[in-house]
Amino acid sequence: MIPCYKSIKLLTDKIIAIALLILLSPIIIIIALVLYFTHGRVLFTQTRPGYLERPFRMYKFVTMTDDLTKKDSERVTSIGHVLRKVSLDEIPQLWNIIRGDMSFIGPRPFLTEYMSLYSDYHKKRHYVMPGITGLAQVTGRNDVAWPDKLDLDVYYSDNMSFFLDCKIILLTIVYFIKGCPGSYPATKFSGYHS
Repeated sequence: MIPCYKSIKLLTDKIIAIALLILLSPIIIIIALVLYFTHGRVLFTQTRPGYLERPFRMYKFVTMTDDLTKKDSERVTSIGHVLRKVSLDEIPQLWNIIRGDMSFIGPRPFLTEYMSLYSDYHKKRHYVMPGITGLAQVTGRNDVAWPDKLDLDVYYSDNMSFFLDCKIILLTIVYFIKGCPGSYPATKFSGYHS
C-alpha cells in the first residue's frame, strides 16, 4: 500500500461525501419526509466499532418498527424494504464519512457485541476505516459465511490499495445494475487466509 494512500483516501472520501450530500439533498429530503410521516422518526443510530476498535455512532434511515417481540425480518416495513433493496438506507452514512468515522470502502462495521468473537487475526479488520461497501459485500454479500467475511476483511486491511478500491467500486456498481453480488469467489484473492 502507498504510505500516504490512507490520507489521500480520507480526504477524497470527505470531498465526495460532501458533493453527494449536496447532489442527493432532494432525495434525502423526500425520504426524510416520508419516513417522518409514516414511521414518526427518520434516523436509526447504533454504536459500532470503527478504526482501531474505537466506537462511533453509525447512521441509517430507519427501516424497521420498534416492535422487539417480532423477528428482525418481520419488523422491516414496506418502505424500509424498498430502501434496503436499493441501499438508500445507507445514505446517512455519508455524514459518518464527513465526520471521519467511515470510508466509502472498507470492512462493514459489525455490532460491538461481536468483538468478543474475533480472533487476534480477525481483529486486524479494524486496522482500516470501516466502509459502506467492501470486499466481502461484493464477493457475495449475505451469502458469504461469517469466517470468510472476516478473512476477506483482513485481506482488504492487509492489501488496501487504489487498485483494489477501484475493483471494489466497479463490482459494487455491477451489483447495483444486476441486483446481485459479484461473482468473484473468495479464493480468487491471493493471500486469502483460511
